[in-house]
Amino acid sequence: MEESVQPIGSNINIISKPKRKLAKRSVAWKFFDEVFEGEEPNKIKRAVCKACGLSYIADDKYGTGNMRKHIKVCPKNNSRDVGQMLLGVSSGSGSLGVLSNKFDPDKLRELIVYAIIMHDLPFQFVEYEGVRSILQYLRPEVQLVSRNTIKSDCMKIHQKEKARMKSLLHAAPGRISITSDLWSSLISDGYMSLTAHFIDKNWKLQKRVLNFSYLPPPHTGIALSDAISSLLLEWDIQGNFFGITLDNASANDVSVEELRVDLNSKGLLVCQGNFFHLRCCAHILNLIVQDGLKEIESSIEKIRESVKYVKGSQVRRQKFLECVRLVSMGGKRGLRQDVATRWNSTYLMLDSALFYRRVFQHLALVDSNYKKCPSSDEWESVEKIHKFLKVFYEATLTFSGTKYPTSSLYFPVVIYCYQNLKEALDGEDDYMSSMATKMWVKFQKYWAAFSDTLAIACIFDPRYKLEFIDFVYNKIYGLESLELFTLHEKINDLYSEYATKIGGTVQSGSSPIGSKAKRAEANNSNSGFGRIDVDCSFFKVILQLSFF
Repeated sequence: MEESVQPIGSNINIISKPKRKLAKRSVAWKFFDEVFEGEEPNKIKRAVCKACGLSYIADDKYGTGNMRKHIKVCPKNNSRDVGQMLLGVSSGSGSLGVLSNKFDPDKLRELIVYAIIMHDLPFQFVEYEGVRSILQYLRPEVQLVSRNTIKSDCMKIHQKEKARMKSLLHAAPGRISITSDLWSSLISDGYMSLTAHFIDKNWKLQKRVLNFSYLPPPHTGIALSDAISSLLLEWDIQGNFFGITLDNASANDVSVEELRVDLNSKGLLVCQGNFFHLRCCAHILNLIVQDGLKEIESSIEKIRESVKYVKGSQVRRQKFLECVRLVSMGGKRGLRQDVATRWNSTYLMLDSALFYRRVFQHLALVDSNYKKCPSSDEWESVEKIHKFLKVFYEATLTFSGTKYPTSSLYFPVVIYCYQNLKEALDGEDDYMSSMATKMWVKFQKYWAAFSDTLAIACIFDPRYKLEFIDFVYNKIYGLESLELFTLHEKINDLYSEYATKIGGTVQSGSSPIGSKAKRAEANNSNSGFGRIDVDCSFFKVILQLSFF
């Protein structure tokens, strides 16, 4: 019996899978629609431009080259380059999408103006050939403007920002204090700056530069007074002007007195201008320390020349770093070069030089060209001075703060410097005593009488209050001193004036800080309202004040 033989797999049905449709990856398909013409098996795929309707054969074997070329020359497409239609992130959703191709020439002009202001570019920037070529490549129809037009646009923005700044100043609930300084350019042209400091309606500390302009000579006290007075009038802040901070130039003293007389005649100052003028604390501190640094001028000069020597060439730097490696010290700290007129930079230079003291000594042994290394005694003197000046450096940092109010910090800082000087004067080290003596003379010249304005600001600080001021004045001037009595009188006068202005009544013989007996009673009480008994109405007055 024959067996029927069947081929293997003859009864197996093979099912072919349909081809998977590939995703379109070309960016060209964002500008074309896919359509089909004819019927199977002669069906043809075409790509139709979304803008002008022109179609191309879009078979996979032909690619998308013709489509991408068409995008660049399409008469109804506002973009000459696909690069201008790069994918962007939609705001809020984070998804990708095509950027809008709508072009606003006015917006472009505004962006150019803000770029010139932001990056301190010359007005001629818009006339640079390279810049014009870029703009014309991006938009052939763009209207190019001249430097005079851009200058006019910048002035319009200035006027708009100035009006906004005036509104901010007028909305300030308290008074406005200003600082001013003079600056000379390399060709000896004089410039004057004016900066306003105030607390806005949201209790945020604000600092705004109101003016930086050329000031023609002569720079006398009368000329400075006229310039500041005209600026106050221009910004319309004479009515809520509190005081001014200046450095210690003699011309400034004359200008302050002229301003005080003028504003007092109009009844615009608080307490007849008793709190009007404040000397720059950082500048005074600089003068005090500079006098002390003269005592070690030769040692400082050697260190300054040593730093210059190391920084003078790459070969010397490499040799210095080799010495750092040999003495097993870290070389990441670096050397600081000072500016002779700024003592705090001199302090930082001494600080970095002391750190590399052994390196400089080793460099003097291996480099015969290095002649300015300080001796061991000079290094010891510099180390003593560095430790002594640390207090004054920290005081300078405190005075120079810009993100926080510094008025209430003045009194504790100055007292700390005062104590440091007194300890050096009374110490057994003749070298330090000699330096402290020179600094003490300058300290007495400017700070023999402490600033009443900043003492009152310290009283308003809940960390110190009146008890701290009483304690310090009693330590310095003795019990029941005239200076402390005068300060209390000024506080009472300030309270009375503000209470009258806000519609309050002041009883005869009343005092916002209370009597000594009442304060002592408050100190011993456990009421939880603080250590000093102060009338509630005085706190309302405090809310009306804005200090430096």
